Amino acid sequence: MATTEFIAAIELGSSKISAIAGKKNSDGSIEVLAHARVEAPSFMHKGVVFNIDKAAAALTSVIGKLEEQLRTSVAQVYVGIGGQSLHSLKSTVSRSVGEEESTVSQSLVDALYDENRETPLADFVILDVVPQEFKVDHTLHADPVGVTGHHVTGQYLNLVARTSLKKNVEMAFAQAHIQIADDLLVTAVAEAKAILSQTEIRQGCTLVDFGSDTTTVSIYKNNLLRHLCVLPIGSNNITRDLTSLQIEEEEAEKLKIQYGNAAYEEQESEPDASCLTSEGRAIPLSELNNIIGARAEEILANVWNQIRISGYENQLFAGTIFTGGGALLKNLEEAFRKLSKTDRVKTVLKPLLTLQGMNEQLIADGTWNAAIALLHTGHENCCKQEEPVKPAEPVTPQQPTHHQEQPEIQDLFKDDEDLKRQEEEERRRREAERIKQEEERIRKQKEEQRNQKAPKTKKSNPLSRFFEELSQNFFTDDQLDEGKKKNE
Repeated sequence: MATTEFIAAIELGSSKISAIAGKKNSDGSIEVLAHARVEAPSFMHKGVVFNIDKAAAALTSVIGKLEEQLRTSVAQVYVGIGGQSLHSLKSTVSRSVGEEESTVSQSLVDALYDENRETPLADFVILDVVPQEFKVDHTLHADPVGVTGHHVTGQYLNLVARTSLKKNVEMAFAQAHIQIADDLLVTAVAEAKAILSQTEIRQGCTLVDFGSDTTTVSIYKNNLLRHLCVLPIGSNNITRDLTSLQIEEEEAEKLKIQYGNAAYEEQESEPDASCLTSEGRAIPLSELNNIIGARAEEILANVWNQIRISGYENQLFAGTIFTGGGALLKNLEEAFRKLSKTDRVKTVLKPLLTLQGMNEQLIADGTWNAAIALLHTGHENCCKQEEPVKPAEPVTPQQPTHHQEQPEIQDLFKDDEDLKRQEEEERRRREAERIKQEEERIRKQKEEQRNQKAPKTKKSNPLSRFFEELSQNFFTDDQLDEGKKKNE
């Protein structure tokens, strides 16, 4: 039986496009109804769409897979955006409350928000805005409405990215004829709501999404996002480094997952430990993990640097939480503890949400977290509704009554100069035709009068008749009439 009510979401990852559809139950759980994936490296790089045509074809394919499982059509989808160039940018907007001391109104707070949202940024676009604190005179307030003062300053955290990041995503969906629900969502923000607890967000923590081509660092404190940055480096960099061992990327990925160790220490009992490739070639574990460890340390050092840049490194009492496919690397937590000299580090590969209808094994690797989070964020039905065909109703003309005013009839062509010119030419043509017909009528009338005019018979002598016949041969009608008068 076809499903008629569900929420659909798509996550644009650097390695895969993940699509998921499900519905929210009354108890807060999510029932997953369909899910599908397609490979993305041919048109995605570090979270950015660089080939519109291939991206549109992949989107059409993944939506088709969802519709096949749902047995119905998808009208719209929630779409998450991330990728290189996405980062947070602090902003402040100030206004005077009034000449005399007065209270801050909601309309003033809204005006501050709108002014911040309209801040011009060269080649960048604001994807989302997270209001921070408000300063009324010299005091900070989370909610300034109703507070008395002379001057108010709004502090905002704008999530910005290059214009091309958003534009290319929108073009790909438009070419695939897939409607985006609401506006593009920032994937990292949606993911934090599904993975972090309220206690962690309040106490302060760092969420690190260790992806394939990018690593997203989100820092929370006092229930608000305080810093966000997408690092253009991920677990695929480790895989590509391993190809220096004269192995293919596919083989390198398998060895990384099976034998990789971010904090490898060679054991005295096994100094010659090695792993075997699919071709049977032995690779020393020390050589394999020296490469893995070096790149992992570089990625973790950049993560720690972002925490320090935020200024909250000493206020994150809930520590650091790793998630994403790259977080499967063995001893990643231990490597970060050594680097950052912090103790509170953990890995969360499944969202805190209660899920039904999805294979537990698919959820366990952490690669579906972002898609599930986007599904959880959605709230509108994404099923295409078939509009029922209504029979045409007979139209009965309404008779005007003395209580109804007749609508004023307007001449829609009164200002049409071409039409006026054509009408004038037509009027002149008709007038010329009328004059011509009148002249022709007068001419025919005169001709008939001449034909009907007969010579008068009177008694006259032979000599007068002789002169009359002679005059008809030599004189005109007018001359003949004049001669007759003289003769008489």
